Amino acid sequence: MNVGRQLYRYQSLGHKTCSGIVTLSRGPVRRKTKETEGRQDKDLLRRSKRGWMWRQFFLQEEYTGTEHQYIGKLHSDMDRGDGTVMYVLAGEGAGTIFVIDSNSGDLHATRSLDREEKPFYTLRAQVVNKKNGLPLEPETEFTVKLHDINDNEPKFDKEVYTASVPERSHIGTYVTQVTAHDADDEMFGYSAKLAYSISQGHPYFSVEPNTGIIRTALGPSDMDREQREHYQVVIEAKDMAGQRGGLTGTTTVNISLTDVNDNPPRFTQSIYQFSVPEITKVGSLVGRIRAVDADVGRNAEMDYTVVNGDGLDVFDISTDRNTQEGILSLKKPLDYEKKKSYMLQIQVQNTHPDTQFLSMDAKDIANIRVSVEDVDEPPQFEKINYILEVKEDAAVGTVIGSVSAVDPDILRSPVKYSIDRHTDVDRIFGVYAGNGSIFLQRPLDREEFAWHNISVIATEFNNPEQTSRVPVYIRVLDVNDNPPMLASFYETFVCENAKAGQKIQTISAVDPDDPVGGHRFLFSLAPESSVRANFSVRDNGDNTAGIFTRRTGFGRMHKSTHLVAVVISDGHIPMQSSTGTLTIRVCTCDRDGNMEMCNAEALSSTTGLSTGALVAILLCILILLLIVVLFAALKRQKKKEPLIISKEDVRDNVVSYNDEGGGEEDTQAFDIGALRHPEVMEESKLRRDILPPESLYPPPPLRRTMVPSRGNADVRDFINQRVQENDGNPTAPPYDSLATYAYEGNGSVAESLSSLGSVSSEGEQDYNYLSEWGPRFRKLADMYGGEDSDWDS
Repeated sequence: MNVGRQLYRYQSLGHKTCSGIVTLSRGPVRRKTKETEGRQDKDLLRRSKRGWMWRQFFLQEEYTGTEHQYIGKLHSDMDRGDGTVMYVLAGEGAGTIFVIDSNSGDLHATRSLDREEKPFYTLRAQVVNKKNGLPLEPETEFTVKLHDINDNEPKFDKEVYTASVPERSHIGTYVTQVTAHDADDEMFGYSAKLAYSISQGHPYFSVEPNTGIIRTALGPSDMDREQREHYQVVIEAKDMAGQRGGLTGTTTVNISLTDVNDNPPRFTQSIYQFSVPEITKVGSLVGRIRAVDADVGRNAEMDYTVVNGDGLDVFDISTDRNTQEGILSLKKPLDYEKKKSYMLQIQVQNTHPDTQFLSMDAKDIANIRVSVEDVDEPPQFEKINYILEVKEDAAVGTVIGSVSAVDPDILRSPVKYSIDRHTDVDRIFGVYAGNGSIFLQRPLDREEFAWHNISVIATEFNNPEQTSRVPVYIRVLDVNDNPPMLASFYETFVCENAKAGQKIQTISAVDPDDPVGGHRFLFSLAPESSVRANFSVRDNGDNTAGIFTRRTGFGRMHKSTHLVAVVISDGHIPMQSSTGTLTIRVCTCDRDGNMEMCNAEALSSTTGLSTGALVAILLCILILLLIVVLFAALKRQKKKEPLIISKEDVRDNVVSYNDEGGGEEDTQAFDIGALRHPEVMEESKLRRDILPPESLYPPPPLRRTMVPSRGNADVRDFINQRVQENDGNPTAPPYDSLATYAYEGNGSVAESLSSLGSVSSEGEQDYNYLSEWGPRFRKLADMYGGEDSDWDS
């Protein structure tokens, strides 16, 4: 199969454009002419073998014609021109992008193609017999390559670049690099050959045409961040190696100059003035001063120092790291009366100087004047506290010391003194308001309080609000005003078989006084002591003494107790002494001197009760208490015999009704006087346990007509008779009070509930009065006011 009639177009690098018919065979390629056409046909008929030489088809991209673009012609030697063969195309884009004329073998592209989308297509062609479809030759593969045209402009990796370079950089300092790409074919012509140029950013920056590297174009003096910090540079990339007619792409590069420490700090003013009250506390803020630095960040950090002036030891300055301001503070208290103003010289310099740009002595100086304001100050005491001493026997009114305070102001206002009574609740001390002398108002006792801590207040006469206070510590000095006494209650024993000179007890003494040299007690027997012949006292010289026997043998039965009076003196001036008594029991002892038997008093006082004895005593007490409780319980449970034994006595039935009262109209309540004997009662006093005469009390108003029961009169007669019998019997018990239960009063609507009169309570009753009580009782009147026949029905 021969491939012929292909249009070639060569451009660039010296290739000439030509067109013609190309025959693909084993022999050389020959151009067809009329002279050789007949001879070639004869040669073809004489060949017995076929050979194939491959050639690519070339197609120009971005075809803009209206007809299908002709690519070339496929031809086979088997095609005799009689229409018996058919060309078949397969592969990429066959039938859609590429079509072939089945009869002639002409190959066409149906639409415009883009090399950047797909640079070549691989196709397969075959010649078959139209009649039976059998292939006449083997399938042949060929390629259709697209010829590139310059249809793509360069594109940068980023639309906007960001870069920075230190200020004061030298010419040619690297800043950044930009890169662009062209989608055209780099191997075909100059369509993808790029050249970089700067269109905006002159004269500060430049760009290398081949690499896209951006560098500084001016010297250090022209690249000053404080003058201009941000730059916008526009870079172009042009294909065709920058020649005319090439396509161009652009990008923007934002370049910032970074700061270097090339500027020293400078004060905003040469003199600062501040005023501060004299009562300002140490460490308080006096004022702020400010220096400016054109640099930023770490390069703008600065330090302030006080380098000169008359307030070097009074004021201090530090740096506020947030605002870079100098903070002037007070280091010592101020006193307007001593010094009214101060002058300071302040220096500022960078914390991190850069010797490449600044010298080490790059600094600035400013002066500060501080004026002290006068303030009405409270009085000031000469001391921060006072310690006074006074003897405990000092008389009331004695001056024990004084305090002194003055007004520090120029006016020197007079000062008056007083004692804070919260610190002297008992008002032991007083102070003279005019001179601050402290005196006694009450006696002292060192043994009760050895120290007194009070506060004295000083107040200005002209301004009572101005006050100050000072602590005063008063120490009470000891005076020998307490006699020594025995350290404890001494009670010991001596054996009946004791020998002369035997030590039986060691005693000591105590004294609440506190002498400077310590205590020195002296012990001796009292001159009037009656036991001198039996016992003696020996002073040990260490504030203790021993009790010794002076004779042999003591009779317990003759005298069981000896009282030894010991005189104790302290040996100080004025000497104080007291007499203590030592109790000595006479006991029976064994040979070793251990006590065996003493009188009861001695035993209880010396040896005491054992634990077993105490437990036994407690058990006995507990048993006695249990017996008493049981006896009381049994006594309560014992029944009392009734005074009334006769079963015929009706009074036991009356008791069961209790005192029910006679309703709101019964005003004759039971009186305890009814229990008394009639003979001792006053005749003028009315009895309340019987019905009083009707003449004494008017009958109560009734809302209805009373219909008494027929049997009530018999009951009253019976009860009145029994009452008279009991009243006349002095020996009868006070059972006459039962009369109150039987008779419930005149006018009672309910009448008596006693079972004694229940027989007669079945009589006819008039319930018509219920109708007069209102609509709520009308139903009851209808129910109880009817005839007996009504209920029976």
